[in-house]
Order: sequence, then C-alpha cells, then structure tokens
Amino acid sequence: MTNNTARLDHVVLWVSDPLAAADFYEKAVGLEPLRVAEFAEGKTSFPSVRVNEETILDLAPLTMAERMRMLPGSVESAGHPVNHVCLALPAEQFDALRARLEERSVPVSPIDRDAYGARGKATRSFYFRDPDGNVFEARHYE
Repeated sequence: MTNNTARLDHVVLWVSDPLAAADFYEKAVGLEPLRVAEFAEGKTSFPSVRVNEETILDLAPLTMAERMRMLPGSVESAGHPVNHVCLALPAEQFDALRARLEERSVPVSPIDRDAYGARGKATRSFYFRDPDGNVFEARHYE
C-alpha cells in the first residue's frame, strides 16, 4: 500500500454514553480504547477505539450534535446511524468476537456464507448491534 492510496481513517458513531460504548467495544468487540481517561476527565470531546493501525471509531456523544455545523443539515445527523459498518477479521478473531458477544448476551445473526465485500466473497459473516443500535457486520475471508 502506498501513502497516496485511499484508506478509511475513521467512522464517527453517535452514542448516548461514550464511556459505556468504549467499554462495550473494548470488552465485547475486542478493540483497543483510546482517550477514555481523557474524556472522563473532560480533556477531550469524545473517546475512540482502534480498529487497526490506520482506522478508528470515534464515539461521539449525542450532546455534540448541536456543534456539528460543518455542512447544512449536519446537526440533524445525530441519531441516524449508518446502515452498518463491517469489520474484516482473521478466522480466529472472528470466532473469538462471536464468543465474546454471546457471553455478554448480545444478539447475533445467523452465520451467512459467501457474502460479497471489498475482498470478494467472505467465508463467513454475521451481524450484531452495539448498545446504541449501530449495526456491525463481522466477516472473515480465506
């Protein structure tokens, strides 16, 4: 990959409780929390979780919506999650994620096979929701 290749840098999710969301993404999904202590101390506007070395999920509190004035209609985006975000994982991490979600009684969809994605057909995939209703797909490719 070169420095001028397009990459996904971050996705901002609206959440009702950023600390609870960070805890969910750390313990249930297995992502590394970032800036949680700083958020709890009021030193930053929101915490994040790391998906990989290049991509993070920002966990923005709904109270920030009124400050979203970069484009007309931005304020109204609060509470409108994207259709879903897909996490591609190696097979063992895929299985570990599903097990952690089931341990925490997070509803998960049945396993789907051969769903098409960025790298072609995925071997297996399933869906789950975070505590704020955002939908995630987990998948792995061979």
